[in-house]
Amino acid sequence: MKLQDLADLAKDAEKANNKLTAKLIKTTPRDLDTTAQALHEKAFEKIDCMSCGNCCKTTSPIFYQKDIERLSKHFRIRPAAFIEKYLFFDSEDDFVLKDPAPCPFLGSDNDCMVYEHRPMACREYPHTNRKRFHQLLQLTVKNTFICPAAYEVMEGLKKKYLNPEQNNKD
Repeated sequence: MKLQDLADLAKDAEKANNKLTAKLIKTTPRDLDTTAQALHEKAFEKIDCMSCGNCCKTTSPIFYQKDIERLSKHFRIRPAAFIEKYLFFDSEDDFVLKDPAPCPFLGSDNDCMVYEHRPMACREYPHTNRKRFHQLLQLTVKNTFICPAAYEVMEGLKKKYLNPEQNNKD
């Protein structure tokens, strides 16, 4: 899949993804977490985040206090100075980047200049291998527009939970 095609593919899949999300939230299968984990691992066998970097080019992670402290220590500045230089409170009262696109810490080669110190949200993105995955389904649908791995995970979930009879043929 080409990154430039991702938004169109995600838009075409959005209705089915929302249908699946509603179904899985209403009645969460016991194996959802293990299924999502397996699909996550399978997706990342094919997808190299460092060659993509689309999340870093389009969105801002949430910065928690521990992230701010870790990054300000890395830059050898006070947390207040880090906040003033890079962050603001969004409408949901979360710290996010002032200039989210692209991330100010993203190098021209898609290399994260603060990789060892990056925010927790970056470490866990696209959040498709987390426990209680049913709580992240709506976020995952949004992430299908940004992350090829999130798109692949949702496609696998649809095969298993929306079209189980097709799954038996594969």
